[in-house]
Amino acid sequence: MGFFSFLGRLLFASFFILSAWQMYNDFGVDGGPAAKELRPKLDLALKHLSAKIGVAIPHVDIRQVVATIIGLKVFGGILFLFGSQFGASLLLLQLVLTTPILHDFYNYEPNNPVFEALLNDFTRSMAFFGALLFFIGMKNSIPRRQLKKKALKAKAS
Repeated sequence: MGFFSFLGRLLFASFFILSAWQMYNDFGVDGGPAAKELRPKLDLALKHLSAKIGVAIPHVDIRQVVATIIGLKVFGGILFLFGSQFGASLLLLQLVLTTPILHDFYNYEPNNPVFEALLNDFTRSMAFFGALLFFIGMKNSIPRRQLKKKALKAKAS
């Protein structure tokens, strides 16, 4: 059972680690394609958030945001691979921060082809989110240290 658990974590974490590797290879001086895709969506989300809370949000450097996403994916994926709840929490944080911004299907009409692609990516991210929550819940439900039962001694008559 231990091997299959490790294999499942390896396959799951490989999605995050390999996507972080691709983002790192494409990073460049401007943040790469990830920064170009993220910039308008992040600006829109920050503008909306600023209007809701009534406070001006300072400028955010997109390269630092992309570097943070890469770091969360790499460290979270590696720690998750070894069964760490902290690694799962890092991956959850990455999903919470990026999913509503990157996969903004709600900004498109349902008959638009972009809507379907974004909705598909959004639901995939939500499935990953659910799997990570399940992992954390299962880790919390297993007692840390199982007590050994003492063997009963036979009474001498």
